[in-house]
Amino acid sequence: MSKRGIVFDLATREEELARLVRETEDPNFWDDPESAQQHMQQITIVRDVVEPWQELRKTVEDLEVLAELGLMEEDDSVEAEVEQGLRSARNSLERLELLAMLSGKYDANDAIMMITAGAGGTEACDWASILLDMYKFWAEAHDYDFEVLSAVSGDQAGYRNVTFKVSGRYAYGYLRAEAGVHRLVRISPFDSSKRRHTSFASVDVMPDVGEDAEVDIDPNDLKVDTYRASGAGGQHVNKTDSAVRITHIPTGVVVQCQNERSQHANRRTAMNLLRARLHELERQRRRDEVDALRGERKEIDFGSQIRSYVMQPYRMVKDHRTDVETGDVDSVLHGDLDQFIRPYLMEYAGQRGDEQ
Repeated sequence: MSKRGIVFDLATREEELARLVRETEDPNFWDDPESAQQHMQQITIVRDVVEPWQELRKTVEDLEVLAELGLMEEDDSVEAEVEQGLRSARNSLERLELLAMLSGKYDANDAIMMITAGAGGTEACDWASILLDMYKFWAEAHDYDFEVLSAVSGDQAGYRNVTFKVSGRYAYGYLRAEAGVHRLVRISPFDSSKRRHTSFASVDVMPDVGEDAEVDIDPNDLKVDTYRASGAGGQHVNKTDSAVRITHIPTGVVVQCQNERSQHANRRTAMNLLRARLHELERQRRRDEVDALRGERKEIDFGSQIRSYVMQPYRMVKDHRTDVETGDVDSVLHGDLDQFIRPYLMEYAGQRGDEQ
C-alpha cells in the first residue's frame, strides 16, 4: 500500500468509531430523528471499514503463533496450514486495500451514470447500447440493482444517450473509475461493405446525493415539461404524459425520467437527478474553475479515450490510464471490469482531496 502513497490508519478509524458510538449515548441523541439516523448510518459505514481490518489483524497474529508452533515441532502439516492461511490473508488484504481507496465522502453512495453516443453516428448509438449492457452485467455480478431512468433512442439502433442508476454499497466508489470516453473498433454490422469503423461514447458518473444534497434549487429557476414516454415501460407510460423533463435555467442542465408509472414519481426521480448533476457541477467548479462540467472534458472523438475496445484487426481491451490490457474482449463486454477498476482506484487514490 505504501508504494502508492496509501496508508490506512486503523487506530484513527477505531477512535472515530468509538467517538461516534459514544455520541449515541447522549440522552438527547434521538431528539432529531433524521440527524440521528444519518449518524447511525455513519457508524455502520465506519464499522464496515474497521471490523474487516481488525479480523485480518487477528488472523495474521494467529498465523504468527501457528508458524512458531510449527517451527518448534517441525510439523509439515502446520507449515501447509500457515501457507494456506497466508494466501487467504493476502487475498483479504487486496480486497481491503481497495475498500481503503473508497474513503471519499460519496464513495459509499449509489451511482448515477449517463452514456452519450459520440462520433460515429448509428455505430456510436449501438456502442452506447453495448456499454449499457456491459454495466448491467457488472452490476448483476456484484449483486447491485440496475435501473434505466431515461433514454433517447438512436435513429436506427441503440441510444443517443441513456441515464441509469446502479444501487448498492460503494457503487459510486467503484464506478467513478469508468468516467471518460470509451472507444470501440470493429467491423460494422451496419455497413454492407463490412468495413472497420471506430465509434465513441462518453460515460459520466455521479454519486446519488438524494434529497440531502447541499444544493439550493429555486423553483422559479426550473422549467418542467411533461410528455408521453416512448420505449420500455409498458402500456401505461405510452398512453399518458407521465414522463418528466426538468431544465435548470441558470445552468442549462436538463434531466428527464420516464421509467416510473406516475408523473409524480418521475418528477421526484428527475429532481434527484438534477440535484446530482448540480452537485457534480459545483464539485468540478471547486476542483478547477477553468475546466468545464465534470472536469477537463474532451470531445467524444479520437485521442480522448480512457479505454479502447478493439475487435478488429486484433482483439484487445486497453485502459490508457493504467496500461492494463486483456485479449478477452467478450468477458469485458460481459461485465468483467474489476481488472480495470482496481488498478485505476489504486493508482489515482491520492487525487481525492476535492471530496474530503
